[in-house]
Amino acid sequence: MQHSRALTKKSASNLALAFILLPREKRDAMSALYAFCRAVDDVADEDSIPAEKRREQLSAWRTDIRRACENQKPEFVLNQEFQPVIQKFNLSFALFDELIQGCEMDLDTLRYENYEQLEVYCYRVASVVGLLSVEIFGCKNPACRDYAIYLGNALQLTNILRDVKNDAARGRIYLPQSELKKFNVSEAEILGSKYSDNYCQLAASIAARAKNFYALAQKNLPPEDRRSLVAAELMGSVYWQLLQKLERGKFDVFGPQPLKLSKPRKLALIFQSWLRFTLGSTSPNYGQP
Repeated sequence: MQHSRALTKKSASNLALAFILLPREKRDAMSALYAFCRAVDDVADEDSIPAEKRREQLSAWRTDIRRACENQKPEFVLNQEFQPVIQKFNLSFALFDELIQGCEMDLDTLRYENYEQLEVYCYRVASVVGLLSVEIFGCKNPACRDYAIYLGNALQLTNILRDVKNDAARGRIYLPQSELKKFNVSEAEILGSKYSDNYCQLAASIAARAKNFYALAQKNLPPEDRRSLVAAELMGSVYWQLLQKLERGKFDVFGPQPLKLSKPRKLALIFQSWLRFTLGSTSPNYGQP
């Protein structure tokens, strides 16, 4: 796991941060999953490389992860480290294929007409990671799949609201076109980092949708699997706090300083999550009004 651990350690990702609450075996397994996700995402996001070249690279990753899933020898070092995890937890190639399809959407889909289209993207790049993760966590109740899908949607919508400025700098607008029209916000305003009351109302509407997904995730979390999902619950808590911070700032992400949680705040959330699970708490710490 040398390369997977190094890539995870190097990352400042909230997902990687959550692994600290896991036992060593599952922490290594999640590091391998994270390293794969990070690698294919980096391919899609490398704008200095022509889109068709990136498409070829993603195709190579798809072929190689298929090898890992089908008990053949993968060529990529990360997949070689990942293969024992894939076999131990019986991870499905179909899910990896969906994830790579999500990355491929970033190559040529710069706008989403409505929520239906956007949530296909959210499912592929976020919920699928959750579906793979619940297998590693060892969840027993099939309802955990719904939990993973809803939480993935919630986290990705929160990400989208946080990253509007950065995505616009790359020509991407993930906010649905139907919602821009509804709230009378133009593409030019988004691309030009222009904040307005109309934009605030648009973002608040998307935040409300994210909150509904957080609540659905909590509703579908089986009590018997709550302890297994401690890392996922930490993710939910971190992103819920981030969404609340965005809300307090009226969703103005166009300033020079990005809106994010401080490291001390994240560490406090880790401690709180550990304490809650140690004491056997079953009350949710996110998704509540």
